[in-house]
Amino acid sequence: MKIIPQYNRDLLYRYDRTMPRYTSYPTALQFQPDFSIERWREALDNSPNRDKPLSLYFHIPFCRSPCFYCACSRIITRDHSRSLPYLDAVIAEMALVAQQLPKSRRKVQQIHLGGGTPTFLSLSQLRHLWESIQTHFDILDDGEYSIEVDPRAADVEMIEELAKLGFNRMSFGVQDLDPTVQKAVNRIQSPEETFAQMNAARAAGVESVNVDLIYGLPMQTQQTFADTIDRVLEHRPERAAIYAYAHMPEMIKAQRQIDKYSLPDVSEKLSLLELAIDRFQAAGYDYIGLDHFALPDDTLAKARSDNSLQRNFQGYATQSDADMLGFGVTSIGKVGDTFYQNLKTEAEYLQAVQAGQLPISKGYSSSADDRLRGQVIMDLMCQGQVNFDRFYQLYDVSFRDYFADTDAELAAMAADGLLTMDEHNLQITPAGQLLLRHVANVFDAYRTPAQRGSGAWQYR
Repeated sequence: MKIIPQYNRDLLYRYDRTMPRYTSYPTALQFQPDFSIERWREALDNSPNRDKPLSLYFHIPFCRSPCFYCACSRIITRDHSRSLPYLDAVIAEMALVAQQLPKSRRKVQQIHLGGGTPTFLSLSQLRHLWESIQTHFDILDDGEYSIEVDPRAADVEMIEELAKLGFNRMSFGVQDLDPTVQKAVNRIQSPEETFAQMNAARAAGVESVNVDLIYGLPMQTQQTFADTIDRVLEHRPERAAIYAYAHMPEMIKAQRQIDKYSLPDVSEKLSLLELAIDRFQAAGYDYIGLDHFALPDDTLAKARSDNSLQRNFQGYATQSDADMLGFGVTSIGKVGDTFYQNLKTEAEYLQAVQAGQLPISKGYSSSADDRLRGQVIMDLMCQGQVNFDRFYQLYDVSFRDYFADTDAELAAMAADGLLTMDEHNLQITPAGQLLLRHVANVFDAYRTPAQRGSGAWQYR
């Protein structure tokens, strides 16, 4: 069913709490440092997905310069030789993990290189990484193999060669094309180099091109952001993500370089969100959820349509029920109902892998209650509804009885027009689509008191 979110300024003002993105449940805040390698091995051996192909994530943390808005785990350096020991460690970690798997468990249907800046690595390094993946795993022909591209750290030749290697999906960081905005966030990139690489990707046979944009950046106006969107739409990327900038300089050091008085005010930021929704839908894109759009024939839109859409640590995804193995510093993986995360600093990570140890720092094994709540949150985030009959079939539990303590809060949201509920379904309304995380948060057993309260508008 096609989703048409209804923009409601009053509701966005009123539901002003900052919420988790729910790329997992529980979220990474619940991961525990006493998680052991033995628990990881046990989860790997007993995973209900052990007969299904794997998903692999590789974190490449290096960036040549800081983008002031960015909250990602990254290492700022112009010394490209610094990536050499790191890449060796990632490949060594992959060998350590592969040793834990029988050969029959090494089929892979999804690979994602994220960052940082994966294209910080040279073409020969990226080729070496791809060949190492092939050494330890069986990459299936019909999988999804994606890489995040910074057009400032790539060129047409690299794009063409990456496509030849097997990357059939590429995500291009654009954020904003206006020179004044780019200067304010320390990310200068020309439209010409960006679109040349996007066009090269498509010409080389890349099946899906994604563009990342950000609204709420310093110096942005409706006119400048409309110009950026219109130029992107001329090139028809298969997917687009339009993220909200969250200004948290007390937590993110680089953001202290941004003049807070240059940021759009609350009203203007809401107008930028409305502008993006209107522009992409008018151009024929399907709304996937939260901040994602896709052309109707893209696999993401098809997954949304046939209710097979999933969420993982990369956001919305099409591959369901896959164990995800994470490689590199800070990377997160999920095996069955168990989450784990690697060490956070480069030095610790390199030391562990060089000593022949898996670099896992913390993790979490979901309880029965976590799994049940996680299913509800996943259904809301991906399908925009919860079917109570299906819930009973899965868990032999009455939804209304199990979540009786949410009745008052759900009733208040229903009165506000965010959802409808009858004896068979909880359904998100068009007005509730932009507040999906707020509805999902009702079912989060770990939510904080602040997520129930109010404050300045911070749609993130």
